[in-house]
Amino acid sequence: MELLLRETIQAAERAKVVEARSYDKLIVDTTVEEKAIAYPTDSNLLDGVRRKLVELARDANLTLRQNYNREAPRLAIQTSRYAHARQFQRMRGSLRRLKTIVGRVTLEVTRKLAEIPDNYQTIARQVTGHGAEKLLTQQREDKNKLYSLHAPEVECIGKGKARQKYEFGVKVSIATTHKECLVVGMRSMPGNPYDGHTVVPALEQVARMIDRLPKEIFVDLGHRKAIVPESVQMYRPKMRGNLRRRLKRDVRRRSAMSLGCAVSFVGACSIVEMPRTFFRTYFTISSKPIG
Repeated sequence: MELLLRETIQAAERAKVVEARSYDKLIVDTTVEEKAIAYPTDSNLLDGVRRKLVELARDANLTLRQNYNREAPRLAIQTSRYAHARQFQRMRGSLRRLKTIVGRVTLEVTRKLAEIPDNYQTIARQVTGHGAEKLLTQQREDKNKLYSLHAPEVECIGKGKARQKYEFGVKVSIATTHKECLVVGMRSMPGNPYDGHTVVPALEQVARMIDRLPKEIFVDLGHRKAIVPESVQMYRPKMRGNLRRRLKRDVRRRSAMSLGCAVSFVGACSIVEMPRTFFRTYFTISSKPIG
């Protein structure tokens, strides 16, 4: 990722769409990189684990007492319908039955692990241990829950968006230049850390990309308790004291990052060496502040 990012920065410098002094002022913010997963529900996840165990047993030539290929999908659909109709007692009953079915299949596959060929051992232990057992034991208020079988690193993150209360993915920190909105730093932050704790790792990556630290960074209120190096000045909205007119304008411009961070698009165009006129047109449009 950093190789691609460095090539993007070098291409922008060759096209002369970014000035050297632009690296003195950066915007640092976080977002959520959503994963391509279905919306997680208990019934669908449980039935998915059962399906994987049955397929594993079939490929490994294991004979199961019962695979529940008829009953389990019907229970998963019933659970969703009961929840939609707000018939929660019936919903909990069908969900308990579905957990019982998954527990039976998991127990039978676990007992026969020694009979499974070596090339299926790793997959079997992952599905039975990290998948089925975690789904059967996790509670509603637990942390580090499992939301997807093929992407266990997915986290449930709430960013306070009115249109989307929760997002399922990984938190990402992004740093862009204040003037051109050129991305100079981007890294994932597993574990959903507090936004203020992502500033120092983001600045460390920026220093590797442009070989120096910025003089000023502009953040939102979520970073209010961030600790930055002494050589870096951090500005955010609602700061105490009288800010100069230039700093107030720069703080308001922080919202331009939302429009300017078309990361994949700019990165792809940089690698293929798009004409200089394209970069100038793109950054002229995308660097206008929102509102």
